[in-house]
Amino acid sequence: MLDREGFRPNVGIILLNANNEVWWGKRVREHSWQFPQGGIKYGETPEQAMYRELEEEIGLRQEHVKIVGRTRDWLRYEVPDHFIKREIRGHYRGQKQIWFLLRMVARDNDVNLRLTDHPEFDAWRWHDYWVPLDVVIEFKRDVYQRALQELSRFITWPAKGPHGERRHSARYLRQPHGRSQAGGKVAQQQAALEVAGASAAPATPDSLALAPDE
Repeated sequence: MLDREGFRPNVGIILLNANNEVWWGKRVREHSWQFPQGGIKYGETPEQAMYRELEEEIGLRQEHVKIVGRTRDWLRYEVPDHFIKREIRGHYRGQKQIWFLLRMVARDNDVNLRLTDHPEFDAWRWHDYWVPLDVVIEFKRDVYQRALQELSRFITWPAKGPHGERRHSARYLRQPHGRSQAGGKVAQQQAALEVAGASAAPATPDSLALAPDE
């Protein structure tokens, strides 16, 4: 579903814990990390799409979170032509997103990355609010920065400020037959984030961006 300007409506989710750290997810079988996000289906409001994506991607329901704030307007980014499928070049330009800031009121173990048959993430961690933009694919960095900046006004920071040193280890999907991922190592955040709407199989940014029902 594209608007008249060629942008696909989408929602992004910044999920906070009690320490104002953000939920940061590692994409399935990739070394890239990102916030939950996904497309708005026909007939959905941004809020409805946000709750659906929240449950589909990380297994949390409406009662597990509280809405702290949202961006006032759409934040847009254009996708370079070489990331766009040839058959829709000239029609599709990129994505426009409403970003929601949520506070998690559930426990960490309520997160379920395998609620669907096609998980988006295979690991997650809590990260300082100001995530490093150099790990975000270049054409999305401005939107990430603008969303974080706009939504930061809703947060009351502790005396130490928003750049505290507290860290959490990554949490991985359980492997079949009780096996865990070797050594529990967290892939470093060096790969560019993919465009929203991933499939379970490894995918290129254009295929992720253009999935019609994501």
